[in-house]
Amino acid sequence: MCPSRPPDGAGRRVLVVAYDVVDDRRRERVARTLLDFGVRVQYSVFECALTSARRHELVALLRQKIDPVEDTVSFYLLCRPCEGRVLRIGREPPEPDPQYVIV
Repeated sequence: MCPSRPPDGAGRRVLVVAYDVVDDRRRERVARTLLDFGVRVQYSVFECALTSARRHELVALLRQKIDPVEDTVSFYLLCRPCEGRVLRIGREPPEPDPQYVIV
């Protein structure tokens, strides 16, 4: 069992989202929505660093875009210690776009 720790100062935690959506049109809508929240690491897997409010927003949006009888979306919220234990081999995923750019 992962020990629970409070989120960092920004309040963001890593959420891994994996989906299996049967219909092409719904699948595209789900993917476009997820691109607004995180980084695609596999065709149907995204990593998102989100506050609690943004996580709830994402879940609500995806509920509207899927057919709950045919489709599945799974959310894996990583605890802080687990975030540091992610093992990745091969190509690294792209860096997420910053939400704010200071010029």
